[in-house]
Amino acid sequence: MNGLTIPFTGLKKQYNTLRTEILDATDVVLRSGQLMDGNSTAEFESWLARKNGVKYAATCHSGTHALEIIAEYYASQKFWPNPPRVLVPAMTYPATINAFMRVGWDVVIIDTDYHGLMDLRKINSQMSVQAMVAVGLYGHALNKHEWLNNHGVVIEDAAQHWLSYGCRRIANAAAISFDPMKNLNNYGNGGAIVTDDVNLLEYARSTRNNGKPTHMDTGSNSRMSEIDCAQMLVKAGHIDAWQARRAKISAYWMQRLHGSAARSLIDEGNHQHHAHHKFVIEVSNRDILQRNLALHGIETKIHYREPLHELPAYQHLSGPDVLSVASAMARRVLTLPLYPELTDLEVEYIIDQVLDCV
Repeated sequence: MNGLTIPFTGLKKQYNTLRTEILDATDVVLRSGQLMDGNSTAEFESWLARKNGVKYAATCHSGTHALEIIAEYYASQKFWPNPPRVLVPAMTYPATINAFMRVGWDVVIIDTDYHGLMDLRKINSQMSVQAMVAVGLYGHALNKHEWLNNHGVVIEDAAQHWLSYGCRRIANAAAISFDPMKNLNNYGNGGAIVTDDVNLLEYARSTRNNGKPTHMDTGSNSRMSEIDCAQMLVKAGHIDAWQARRAKISAYWMQRLHGSAARSLIDEGNHQHHAHHKFVIEVSNRDILQRNLALHGIETKIHYREPLHELPAYQHLSGPDVLSVASAMARRVLTLPLYPELTDLEVEYIIDQVLDCV
């Protein structure tokens, strides 16, 4: 396998496989002359709602803006303090916390458990919070918890875990991303809000279109185009097979890693409910391993090199210290390439090289 290069993503392979379907769907839209707010958008939103087991879905320009719209909607609740307070886990992409800070929420960062999820045991009952953001890091499906039933509003940042088996939402509202790196990906930006709350649906539809039709509120231009939605519908037809392939690869890697010096961050008891967005391992020699894998033609990434409370923009917020679980984990995690287009030979080669280096 000398000279083999395994890129971190399979975007080129995916497009080559779907090229005819993608171009045909694009041609249908362009021939129709309906480039925004047409049948493809309505059909894709309907599919999203069904897939998530909720009543409504509204697409928008990005997963980040989906979170911002949700944050704006709940911040406007008249019976809440000003500013309202929200809990965010320490291990997540900055978009999660940015959405709430930009709207004016008071944010408290909570340490994580050893799978990277918010550690609910570390929530102080005296915090007086109105909401929490449930992040399914790396694709880890989230379960109902007593806290979720008894405290305020739960908002899912479901960008990484919404395709977990069953695709049922646990929160009042969830934000989805179709970033090119996601399991179901757009060729540019894209996102959606899924919910059972018709008032949030109406707010999202108005906000994404500069306040139309009533202009009771201000808004922005945050729509996905008809071409975007038509192409996403093509991929939606393949997503179950892609997810099955991801699950098969990750199950094999977990089996091979068992008893080694590398720990998979997928909970073995939760594998069948995981979305397999990323396959992340924790190792003591992370940087050395990453360099060795690169020398063997395997591209890897780090998600995330620093937890939120160590980043300059958020160090003034309430949160854990540098001795946190999240801080330790951030120095040990490494993400392997995981996508359906990996061949069996590549799957074997990747895990062999990992085990040779740990």
